[in-house]
Amino acid sequence: MNILIKSATIIDSKSEFHNTTQDLLIEKGVISKIGNNIKNPKNYQEIALNNLYISPGWFDSSVCFGEPGFEERETIKNGLKTAAASGFTAVALNANSNPVIDSNSDVTFVNSKSNNNAVTLLPIGALTVGSKGEDLAELYDMNSAGAVAFYDYKKPISNPNLMKIALQYAGNFNGLVCSFPQENKISGSGVMNENITSTTLGLKGNPALAEELQIARDLFLLEYTGGKLHIPTISTATSVALIREAKKKKLDVSCSVAIHNLYYTDEALTDFNTHFKVTPPLRTQTDIDALIDGVKDGTIDMVTSDHNPIDVEQKKVEFDHAAYGTIGLESAFGALQNVFTLKKTIDLLTKGKTRFGLENTSINIGNTINITLFNPDTKYTFTKKDIISKSKNAIFENEILKGKVYGIISNNNVSLN
Repeated sequence: MNILIKSATIIDSKSEFHNTTQDLLIEKGVISKIGNNIKNPKNYQEIALNNLYISPGWFDSSVCFGEPGFEERETIKNGLKTAAASGFTAVALNANSNPVIDSNSDVTFVNSKSNNNAVTLLPIGALTVGSKGEDLAELYDMNSAGAVAFYDYKKPISNPNLMKIALQYAGNFNGLVCSFPQENKISGSGVMNENITSTTLGLKGNPALAEELQIARDLFLLEYTGGKLHIPTISTATSVALIREAKKKKLDVSCSVAIHNLYYTDEALTDFNTHFKVTPPLRTQTDIDALIDGVKDGTIDMVTSDHNPIDVEQKKVEFDHAAYGTIGLESAFGALQNVFTLKKTIDLLTKGKTRFGLENTSINIGNTINITLFNPDTKYTFTKKDIISKSKNAIFENEILKGKVYGIISNNNVSLN
């Protein structure tokens, strides 16, 4: 792969060319030259785009594609196309397919579907067999096949002894255990945040306590067992405080927050739009403020789109009966830029790689090219025409977003919109 990129502003704090506008010459997939007015004597493919910015490739730690079994929601092929068009050079794929990804052969199948793609697909294996929360899955075998973590997507492990054993066992091969932060006996049949808004709307509430109790339990277990724990998609102020305290104790814990939980409060549900039915639920402004503080001070390690395509038949029903979930890859960059500066947005979109076993390659001479290309200044209204996913359940539909993605260059592939 030989390319000449013209006049690109580099956003990469680990690069000596950070915050400068340069040409980049890529030869055989490696950055061979960075400088001003690089000539193109060998007639390489040339990329020159309006207000072009580049950064190290973006990573999302939690996406769902449906395949195998739920291809009506999304296929791996189209999911990777969506990720590339949204600026992501790597995504971690959750195990919530049918069958659930809980064996060596399942992980191998998923990997085979992503060969020779610009986007690196990182399979997450189920923590328990069939994600039923009863028996540990084949963690070591899945790790050998390429699973980067173990997680029963959105299904909490109710048995604390099972979580204890999982942390101890995975610790033997440095495996990353993920635990969804919800105590089901407390959350009950709640469909939104328990608050004045749920009372006003007449909807059953899911209290913040349900999340916080589970996190407190898991942190005690982690302190007892050692190992590596990742807590995906936290949503409350107390959750941030608990994890901040655990990090002060030097526990090996990381966490993420879904972008929509940094953006919308539970008041967004007043018209019963099922696009806003997500789990964990949208909380309060106090929670959002604490989550943003947690992102800024590093307590929260990464953000995720928590991309979860749901077919229309499961969303166009009464709110109580609608499925949880929203797509989010396509809107991730534009939504984050409405909350954070460009520099912080790029930092968040490139964090989390090393936690999931991926190298974070900087934009420097001699390095393999792995970049996202974008225009940070374009403002637009996000509508269905911006959705590449097969499912259209977008929480950010009709929102004004800032920043458009041009595409990615990685894995010896160029993928431009």
